[in-house]
Amino acid sequence: MSLKLTAITLTYPDGDSRLTALDTVDLEVPKGSLTAVIGPSGSGKSSLLAVAATLITPDSGTVLIDDTPTTGLSRAELTELRRSAVGIVFQQPNLLPSLTAAEQLQVMAEIDGRSPSKARSRALELLAAVGMADFAGRRPHQLSGGQRQRVNLARALMNDPKVLLVDEPTSALDHERGAAVIGLITRLTKDQGTATVLVTHDRTLLTTADQVAEVDDGRLRLAGLPR
Repeated sequence: MSLKLTAITLTYPDGDSRLTALDTVDLEVPKGSLTAVIGPSGSGKSSLLAVAATLITPDSGTVLIDDTPTTGLSRAELTELRRSAVGIVFQQPNLLPSLTAAEQLQVMAEIDGRSPSKARSRALELLAAVGMADFAGRRPHQLSGGQRQRVNLARALMNDPKVLLVDEPTSALDHERGAAVIGLITRLTKDQGTATVLVTHDRTLLTTADQVAEVDDGRLRLAGLPR
């Protein structure tokens, strides 16, 4: 098991009381599988992703990443865990405008201490895996929205994460390009062996998921797979 959330409860201050964002949530995502998380706006999907990424510490409950419990880890230790074991694909690619597609990835590996030559080799390997080998030397303004999202996905995989967390990757894409990105994420999940959590609003793109979890008012339940 690469990602396991047990009895996660998360609340936020709301005037004189507290608002419950996640209410005793349990979720297991095995290695090499894709879990899609759906639910209405404000239901707790983003909070779930943030807790899984260790960006937010829950009020109670436990998070295990690749069998490593995160409870009690210092801020520095959590940062190191995210860097080495968690890949995050944000809704907007947020690529650095001055860097080429390959350089976007190389920066991640060099931060991790890899040599420039090994970083370059891994970057080109991943760009090829996401169908962007011919665009390695292009900068973000020379790429389409779908191409930028592919670079974003490759960048998240640069340090061989055990867990891949993807937030609404198709929100700025049309249906055809969105379906292509979801298909790519599904394939990379199997090829790279990640435990992948995908937050999406588009139920029509869920047919390749291994499981679907629906969040509503902070509660999570496993839903049937669309066919």
